[in-house]
Amino acid sequence: MEGLCLTLQPFPSFSIQRRLSAFNLHRLTRSSFTPLRAQKSGITEGSDSGLDDSKVTEQEVTMYQNEVVESQGIKIRRRPPTGPPLHYVGPFEFRLQNEGNTPRNILEEIVWNKDKEVAQMKERKPLYSLKKALENVPPARDFIGALRDANQRTGLPGLIAEVKKASPSRGILREDFNPVEIAQAYEKGGAACLSVLTDEKYFKGSFENLQAIREAGVKCPLLMKEFIVEAWQIYYGRSKGADAILLIASVLPDLDIKYMIKICKILGMATLVEVHDEREMDRVLAIEGVELIGINNRNLETFEVDIGNTKKLLEGARGELIRQKDILVVGESGLFTPEDIAFVQEAGVKAVLVGESLIKQSDPGKAISALFGRDVSE
Repeated sequence: MEGLCLTLQPFPSFSIQRRLSAFNLHRLTRSSFTPLRAQKSGITEGSDSGLDDSKVTEQEVTMYQNEVVESQGIKIRRRPPTGPPLHYVGPFEFRLQNEGNTPRNILEEIVWNKDKEVAQMKERKPLYSLKKALENVPPARDFIGALRDANQRTGLPGLIAEVKKASPSRGILREDFNPVEIAQAYEKGGAACLSVLTDEKYFKGSFENLQAIREAGVKCPLLMKEFIVEAWQIYYGRSKGADAILLIASVLPDLDIKYMIKICKILGMATLVEVHDEREMDRVLAIEGVELIGINNRNLETFEVDIGNTKKLLEGARGELIRQKDILVVGESGLFTPEDIAFVQEAGVKAVLVGESLIKQSDPGKAISALFGRDVSE
């Protein structure tokens, strides 16, 4: 027996918003519109547009959102709000697992868990309290500027060194994990920026790590390496000291990416928009305001890594458009040697994000010199 499969995205497009303006979208999509979002879209809860609420069904929204997913090639489904369907046998009930309600890969599992996690965090830290907290947070640091400066200074890609204790595919990467000491070693070794994992369940990270690194006096701009599914997370990350965030094109539709980029610009933050294939790259290049694109060389479905993916996505017309728009490209995954760095640099990247090949070394700072083939700290 098959259960109901809802492929929900966090923010329906403006056209569907207009059609459903009399409906409570917060309950329907399990997303949270910020006041800014509601004002821009002209939607407020309880507004009266003359539509008959009873005629607006969950199926209509699902059909529309599935169209968005199909048209944009989004690979990661959002978790059905009802969860696996209930079935009854006598006095017992059970949930039947099927393709519709079971994650198809680890990224989908992470995103489904993140939806639930964020819903719980929002109850403890509502948006208005985060906005108030931002009044006392120092201004965001120039993440993109730091990468460009490092590239010009060294002639090599600017390094985003990742503070990461574990990963779902590799398990624990470093047992003696002290995030502040690692961040300081990275900075001393020549890292231009740092990426700090904040997901706890799958990567053993935390927002406390992010905040501790910032408060320890580390000058490198910080990327909050989180799985963003709602705008609330951006405000929360900024309150903890984040200077930049990651947006994953295989998870978020174009409208969400545009909206979140605007929020980041208001907050002074950078957005690293991650792509994996040609279709995602074309989508992101069509979005106004994108300044930083990450090419992940890891296949989302097989988790195989091929750094040739970077070269493929930067060839021809795509590469020319990136140069015209002055977009800074970051190479991600599969970078372990100076030869790997040279390969992606030749392809056109001006920055790299590296975690595993650094964090597993006894001295992460010295590992940077080994990665680039020379000292990049001066």
